[in-house]
Amino acid sequence: MNNTSLLWTSSNPLQSQLFSTLGTLYRFDTVNNGGKTITTLYRSIKQGKEDRIARLEWGANYSLGRATIGRNMVSMVDLVLPGNAPYYRRFFGPDGYQYTWRPDPATNDFVLEDFSGNVIAMFRPIFPGKKYNIGEVHGELLLVDNAGRGMVLHPPLMDMVCLTAMLNRMLNEREGQQ
Repeated sequence: MNNTSLLWTSSNPLQSQLFSTLGTLYRFDTVNNGGKTITTLYRSIKQGKEDRIARLEWGANYSLGRATIGRNMVSMVDLVLPGNAPYYRRFFGPDGYQYTWRPDPATNDFVLEDFSGNVIAMFRPIFPGKKYNIGEVHGELLLVDNAGRGMVLHPPLMDMVCLTAMLNRMLNEREGQQ
């Protein structure tokens, strides 16, 4: 099984970067603007140039608010719908299929399964953080290269995987699970 590894900076997923040997691929930037907390997800498109992928408007105390993904507005709750067991969270991808994040009982990983139950990605915490020139790394997002017809490595699915991984990271920390 071949995997593409994205290293995740910062213990705070709301102010972090995902990078590989190619450099920074995704960046989460959070600002408090007039009492509203907004997190923006950017994707690098070339050196020094980024596209805005999503904008998350948080409720009070970082409660789930609303997300604008491309031109579509959804409730953040729709990106982390409860699954059929504790810490199972599901969402519908841009292809219309359901995907589920869940803990792997054999490891400390949080895996993403497609509608057929195939693992297409996983988040692996790294403790203590390792230092790189981009920043201190606290996790690794592994994308299974040939899973899901190979679509996990391409936008818009890869964008959605990164966005929902961040939301799950935040919720897991809030709920006490790594």
